Amino acid sequence: MRRLFSQLTVNQKLALAAFLLGLVAIWASPYRGGLVTLDAKEMTLAAARGADRVGVRDVADWIIQGRADFRLIDLRGDREFAEYHIDGAEQIAMAALPDAGLSPQEKIVLCSEDGVQAAQAWVLLWAKRFRGVYILDGGLARWKAQVLFPVLAANPTGEQAIENERLRAVSAYFHGMPQAGGAGPAVASLALPKIEVPAAPPAGQKKPAKKKEGC
Repeated sequence: MRRLFSQLTVNQKLALAAFLLGLVAIWASPYRGGLVTLDAKEMTLAAARGADRVGVRDVADWIIQGRADFRLIDLRGDREFAEYHIDGAEQIAMAALPDAGLSPQEKIVLCSEDGVQAAQAWVLLWAKRFRGVYILDGGLARWKAQVLFPVLAANPTGEQAIENERLRAVSAYFHGMPQAGGAGPAVASLALPKIEVPAAPPAGQKKPAKKKEGC
């Protein structure tokens, strides 16, 4: 085990540390509904081979393709979620995961700001025998850097020009803005796309009744 740990990258070691923090959440949670069994070796091997995470560009491609074979769970608070969230994401607090009706047969991608909270939630679900659960690698921070505001190659060659066009198309789909190569503004300082919230009806006006379907 010690030899395996020494072969992990810095990011993988940080993720593993987050997993251990997640263990505390499992045992301290009043929602756990009984004891669970953790296989530390299996979890470490999954982290070492990257089987515990999925890239932000992969998830962006799934959304653009209209795939419906996965659920994107956003673990952040109400205010952060309301300010910005990935299209199609569901907000579920980590403490509410055990009672959220998730199925071990589902493919689930967990999302948080930097990925640490998602790693803790991954441990909780892994301990409950979820094997189709993944961490959004790098979290919302990497989503902003690589999907919303990707840096385009300056003076691109043929392949780089093709990649630049792909980055522009993906960024435009999510209402982002690609950044020119070279020194530019920090991603954290860039304005996030606004979330469209349906306007409330004027005071005193009732919402229109839904039309009944069928006979």
